[in-house]
Amino acid sequence: MDLTSGAAPVEAAPGDAVSVGAGRVDADRLRRLLGDPELHWLVDRARRRLEREQPLTGPVSLGAPTAAQRVAAERLLGRSPGSGRSLTVRLDEVDAILRRSGISPDGFAAAVAVLTGPVVLLGPARQAEDRAWQAAYAPLEALAQDVPALAAWADRIRGDGLVRRLVGTPAAAKALLGQAATALRALPADPPVSLPAFAARVLGGAHALDDGTPPATVTLAGIRALTGFPDGTGAEWRREAWASAGLLRDDLSSTVLTLNLRGTPALDWMAEAGEPCVLTLRQLMRRSPRVSDATVRICENPAVLAAAADRHGPHSAPLVCLQGQPSAAALTLLRHLHEGGAALLYHGDFDWGGLRIASALLRRVPWQPWRYTAADYRAAVALAGPEGLALAGRPAGAPWDPALPQALSELGVRVEEETVLDALLTDLA
Repeated sequence: MDLTSGAAPVEAAPGDAVSVGAGRVDADRLRRLLGDPELHWLVDRARRRLEREQPLTGPVSLGAPTAAQRVAAERLLGRSPGSGRSLTVRLDEVDAILRRSGISPDGFAAAVAVLTGPVVLLGPARQAEDRAWQAAYAPLEALAQDVPALAAWADRIRGDGLVRRLVGTPAAAKALLGQAATALRALPADPPVSLPAFAARVLGGAHALDDGTPPATVTLAGIRALTGFPDGTGAEWRREAWASAGLLRDDLSSTVLTLNLRGTPALDWMAEAGEPCVLTLRQLMRRSPRVSDATVRICENPAVLAAAADRHGPHSAPLVCLQGQPSAAALTLLRHLHEGGAALLYHGDFDWGGLRIASALLRRVPWQPWRYTAADYRAAVALAGPEGLALAGRPAGAPWDPALPQALSELGVRVEEETVLDALLTDLA
């Protein structure tokens, strides 16, 4: 706030008066009287009161004033304002001085407007801003009506402040949410498509959904709500999250580990040898394995698949390994097998992380438990004996067997798949 130079909001040559409201302000005399930098605090307090539609009456105080600020106040009031630990000036007294002197016949309020610019009332301004923000979320509200699966997510986005942090203004927010809504309406993409190609076609720019951009941040959050993809971080997690809606950052990085699936010359050759095979998302989109078995088992850890290959070789039942959270390639393969009529049986680690992985898969692809119930857990704990690992982490649910989380909490033991490997290998024979 510059109160001393010609850069003040209302320009006037020395000695000229500036019309403000119904009165006139002598701008030159006003700046000599109130333009002292040591009185900026006083003018600022007055302006803040005007913005809040509060009267310019009563005292305002400045804690720990400098000697120069005391002298400036004394010169303004024509007397010493006191020598206490704070400096106090009555606003109505300043208003009277300005009116009596003729510097500002309309008083202190008119003088503040000349020194600092037109005063914007915060109440109406805030109301207008609130209305603008409400209108900014209109694309999100329309999306929630069109795609009910996103309604709860849309409510969270309105309340968590993400959009305001990303853009800051209602106009920018409306544009951002319009882009995200347009993208989400077109998802999931089937067949899968390159993310840049999708962005170019739907949003008009191949880089519109690049990492770190606001549209990518909001759209990816919506995808997770749409597909149930679990929480995570990092480049690989983002790649898989996009792929869960059919948008491919690339089609080679996402893979799935298999044993004894058939349907292509390469798979048939590997199955004849009883060797594990890594399938890429690219391969699965171009030519998926045929469904040659009524049942396909799924495990969480590569050690199970490696042991099956070692012990049974080409005679092992077909097996798919998630290697942690289900990848886009794994989901594509398992959907294909399910739609082809195969029954899917799943086993994972008996711990909270294992339950989360299993639940994430169940939201995407139907399966039945494979030695993965509360009864199986209790038997596995007995097998592990005193060497069992302590269970840690945040509890999780198990929709396929609600008694399983209760058993984990009761026994407090973590059982990895390797502990029950012999039983799993028996089933795979």
